[in-house]
This record gives sequence, structure tokens and C-alpha cells, in this order.
Amino acid sequence: MYAQNTATGVPAGTTYAPQSYQPFRQNQGAWSSGLCDCFSDCSGCCLTFWCPCVTFGRISEIIDRGSSSCGVNGALYFIIQWLTGCACCYSCFYRTKMRNQFNLEESPCGDCLLHCFCESCALCQEYRELKSRGFDVILGWQGNVDKENRGVTMQAPTAPVVEGGMKR
Repeated sequence: MYAQNTATGVPAGTTYAPQSYQPFRQNQGAWSSGLCDCFSDCSGCCLTFWCPCVTFGRISEIIDRGSSSCGVNGALYFIIQWLTGCACCYSCFYRTKMRNQFNLEESPCGDCLLHCFCESCALCQEYRELKSRGFDVILGWQGNVDKENRGVTMQAPTAPVVEGGMKR
């Protein structure tokens, strides 16, 4: 009977080509610190220099969300390094996993290449990144979960106290 006019926001008589559908793609974020900012966290830098297996173990436990332990991953890192000298082949996969979890850019080069040539700097950067995201890396995954749960419980809202009651 009657033709319905639909509102399109396009002036009458104007032709336009609809844009093709593009799925939403979130931009990748930058790391909170640079690869060579090792000395901005001297304790993490020293730990990584003297005991990279401990640094790696702490990082991997948090990245795995507690499904693996700092001790096991750190020991595995140490054994691979001791036997082959190529623990970077193991640790680079955790950098990739971390980047995917936090949507970080792969820079300045590929994860495996970075770990092969700048292992200490890469581990330090990952350690600083977790710290900047609020993790206490020393506590491990469960310690951070417990800390977060205590914080939520302690900050539970309470009813305000009204002094003197209501008056008309």
C-alpha cells in the first residue's frame, strides 16, 4: 500500500557505497618500559643478572596463572641452560604468551630473536611489565590472588553512620 521511507542519515538523492564489514581490531599496546631500561629496576636487573632462572620462574608462574610453579619452571630453565646454553628457546615462548595476554606489541623484533640475543634485557622488561600491571612478582600467582582478595574484602562498602538521627 504505502511505501515506507527509512531514515538513513544520507540526504535524499545521494548515492553512497556501503563500507565493507571489517571486524573490530584492537590496537596493540606499548610496553610500560623500554627493552634497555634495565636499571630503572635495579633489584630486578641484579636478580636477572645473577639468577635468570629465578626471574624466569617468577614471570612464568604469573603468565601461567598458577598452573605451573616458579620452582619447576626456574629449574627447567636452569637445566636447559646448563645442558644446551639455549634457555632462550624456552623463555621466548613465555614472552609470546605474555604479549598475547596483555595485547603488547612485538617489538623491537621477534620474541625468539629478542630472547636469543638479549635474554637478560627481555627478562628484565617482562619482569618490569608485570610489576607495572600491579603484580607483586615475588609473591607468585597465588600470593597475588590472595592479596587481591584481601584488598576486596577490606574495601567492602559499609553503611554510613548518621549521628543524631533524623529530625523534622
